[in-house]
Amino acid sequence: MSITIADHIRDIPRSGIRDFFEIVQSMDDVISLGIGEPDFATPWHIREAAIYALERGRTGYTSNLGLPRLRRSISDYINKHFAIRYEPLSEILVSVGVSEAIDLALRALLNAGDEVIYHEPCYVSYAPTITMAHGVPVPVRTRAEDGFSLRAEDLEKVITPRSRALMLNFPTNPTGATMEPAELEKIAAVCIRHNLVVLSDEIYSELTYEGAKHTSIAVFPGMKERTVFLHGLSKAFAMTGWRIGFACAPAPLIEAMMKIHQYSILCASIMGQDAAIEALDRGEHSVAQMRREYEMRRNFIVSALNEMGLECRCPRGSFYVFPKITSTGLSSRDFSMRLLQEKKVAVVPGPAFGAGGEGHVRCSFATALPQIKIAMQRMAEFVGELKRESAMVS
Repeated sequence: MSITIADHIRDIPRSGIRDFFEIVQSMDDVISLGIGEPDFATPWHIREAAIYALERGRTGYTSNLGLPRLRRSISDYINKHFAIRYEPLSEILVSVGVSEAIDLALRALLNAGDEVIYHEPCYVSYAPTITMAHGVPVPVRTRAEDGFSLRAEDLEKVITPRSRALMLNFPTNPTGATMEPAELEKIAAVCIRHNLVVLSDEIYSELTYEGAKHTSIAVFPGMKERTVFLHGLSKAFAMTGWRIGFACAPAPLIEAMMKIHQYSILCASIMGQDAAIEALDRGEHSVAQMRREYEMRRNFIVSALNEMGLECRCPRGSFYVFPKITSTGLSSRDFSMRLLQEKKVAVVPGPAFGAGGEGHVRCSFATALPQIKIAMQRMAEFVGELKRESAMVS
C-alpha cells in the first residue's frame, strides 16, 4: 500500500524549536535557555483544587464549551483585568491550551485561499496552523529599532482583497515586544477599515514589567465584535502541563468553534478546569510573585548580554530576550550549535520564528537565576573566544 500525505500537510516544516531540542536532549549537563516553560511549579493552592476534584470523583466529561463555573470565572477575570465583558454561557469556550483555540478559530473563519496576516518573528505554530486551516500565511516583518512592535502602516501595505484576519501576539514570543496603546488603536482602525477579524493571543499579558499595563485590541470601539480574545493559564500561572486555554468571541463564532471542538476534542480535562477556577479566582498573588522574579532575571540577563557585546533590547513583556548575534560573524544556527557543543548552553536560533529572526537567538529567562548566571558566564567565554578567532584570521 502506498500512502500519500495531503499536500498542505506534507510541505509544513517541523518545528525549529523541537528539532533543535532533540539534539539538546541527547546531551548531558546542558543549561537550557530554550523551551518557553516556567521553571516554577504550579502554585500549591491550584494543585490542591485539582486534588480535591479527584477526591470528590470529578472525573467525567464537561460541557463542550467548558464548565459553566469556569466560564463565569473567565468572564469576571477578563472584565477585571482587561475591561472587556463576555457573556459566560455563549461567548466563551474552554480549549485544550491556547494552541487549540487558535486552530479552532482559524478553521471556523477561513475558506480555502483566505489570507491571514501575522507579525514576524513570531511563535512557531502560527504559519503552520494557518496552512492547516487551508489559509495563506502573510508575514509582516517587525524590526528591532521599533522594539519589534507592529506598525499600522506596515500592516496596511500587505492587505489584499483576500485578507481575512490578523493574528496578534503581544507581549510577543520570541522578542518580548509589547504594543503602545496609541499604535494599537491605529491597527484597530485599519482592521475596521478593511473588515479584518483579529485573533489576539494574549497568553503573556500578565507578564509585563516596570509597571506597564497591558492593553487588548478588543477594548477599542468596534473591536470586540471582530476580535477573538485568546488566553490561557500556561505561562503566567505556571500551568503548561494542565493544557487549559480559552477563547472569547461573538456568540456565532464561538458556536462554530464549539462544533469543531465537539467533534475533535470534546472537552478539556475536568480536573484542569477545576484548577483553572482556583487560579483565576485566587491566583493573583502567586502571579505577582513570579512576575517579580522574572523581572529580576530579565534585568540580569539583558545586562550580561550587552556587556559581552551582544546587542540586546530590554523586553517589556513575556520571559524571553532576543539578542543580536551578527557581531560574532556566525549565522543564528551556527552560533546556537557551537554554543551548545562547546559550552553546553542551549538557545534557540532566531529563524525558528521566521526569516526575520536571522541574526538573533532566543533566550528564555524562565530558568532559575543561578543557572542563568552560569549560562551567561559560559556564553561570555564563547563570545570572547569567537572574537579572538576573528582577530587571528584578520
